[in-house]
Amino acid sequence: MAITELGVLQLSGTKKGKISISNVSEPYGKGTPDIVSIGISLNGKDIEWKSHIPYENLDDVIAILQEASKKKKEEE
Repeated sequence: MAITELGVLQLSGTKKGKISISNVSEPYGKGTPDIVSIGISLNGKDIEWKSHIPYENLDDVIAILQEASKKKKEEE
């Protein structure tokens, strides 16, 4: 398994929190396909929550998140 950091964002609503986005190669053993890992750290160091998203699902996940963001902005 190899982890390549793709980006880090400040976690809104926290002083030190971070959202870390990484590519993980062979996450479940030799020959398994790469995934995107999204980790949430409230203190900026220790990951409290993590999601693994297969690249095959990434476009659909992004579309749903964009729709959620659009709806939230319309409510404000």
